[in-house]
Amino acid sequence: MSCKDNSLIERLLKCEEELEYHKADLETWTDALEELSEIEDAFKTNEKFDMCGKTILDVGTDAVKPLYIALKFKPSKIIGINEELRPFVSDLELQSKILTATKVRLYNCSFFDKVTLDRIREKERIKDKKFDFVLVSKTLHHLRTGDCIAKKRDKSHKHNENEKCCIYKFETQKTFKDLLQLGNRVIIYEFFDPNTDDDDKMRGRGGYFTAKEWTDIFDHLFKKYRVKFIRPQHNKETLSKVKPMLRQVDCICFYVEEQV
Repeated sequence: MSCKDNSLIERLLKCEEELEYHKADLETWTDALEELSEIEDAFKTNEKFDMCGKTILDVGTDAVKPLYIALKFKPSKIIGINEELRPFVSDLELQSKILTATKVRLYNCSFFDKVTLDRIREKERIKDKKFDFVLVSKTLHHLRTGDCIAKKRDKSHKHNENEKCCIYKFETQKTFKDLLQLGNRVIIYEFFDPNTDDDDKMRGRGGYFTAKEWTDIFDHLFKKYRVKFIRPQHNKETLSKVKPMLRQVDCICFYVEEQV
């Protein structure tokens, strides 16, 4: 094979890599738009959208959804945090200043890093008050803090140094207490499939919720908080209706508030 042929193959391979990279970015934008259409009713108050002056904390942000929310609902401020932001974040923030009056700020910050999160809240002048909404989109199952439960699912499981193969226990009481200390309404949008592995692990956390985990989560939430479902059925469900529903869907959206 000639040097010319080798050069052509190398260029083609490079083009293919670039196409795959941009395809992933495009999917981020299209997925975020589709997800927002399923989440948006969770922002309604008294069956109306009234986002003027409202603030949102987007936990585990995809960086794109805040822009869509800003363009459509025009809240006062959206703060997005994630442990690893996408490369286009700085450009998106810059463009948001041109496209919308909503202040969109995106930070590399873990939900578990309380010190950094408090500094961000202080900088954004939300230190001594709650956000109106906390959005947790496809991220709740990453907010695991308990002991590794992978052994219960796979007896051959062994811990390794980086714990990437581990699945931590989800501590419902602690997690939702922390979320509701940050915002008046916590909106949860979650894809789940216990038959599929979640490759997106942050320091060993992750693993989609099983139906049993969902049942335990809702057992706690229904006893202590006000829970309202947006998807798949838009109303306040009883716990007896929720459990069978979990076997029929792979995506749910609901919100949680303190009892009045």
